[in-house]
Amino acid sequence: MPSPARRDAALGAADCLCLAAAPAFALMALLTAVLGDGGTHALCAAAGSGSPLGGMVPMYLLMSAVHSAPWLRLIGRRP
Repeated sequence: MPSPARRDAALGAADCLCLAAAPAFALMALLTAVLGDGGTHALCAAAGSGSPLGGMVPMYLLMSAVHSAPWLRLIGRRP
């Protein structure tokens, strides 16, 4: 059984990892929007999907929103 200090360190690392997800996905959305999404965009355009919700940028934004719960909890705890 791990010591309490090790357990606290592991929980602290897990908290940091939870907080890192939303900004990482937001950054990936920004980079994909600015730099383009490479060859997959050409393949999707050739298929003729035409959906404005298709592509990597909306997916990354959605993933960022889904993973924003730890940030909202952190902000909600502030006085």
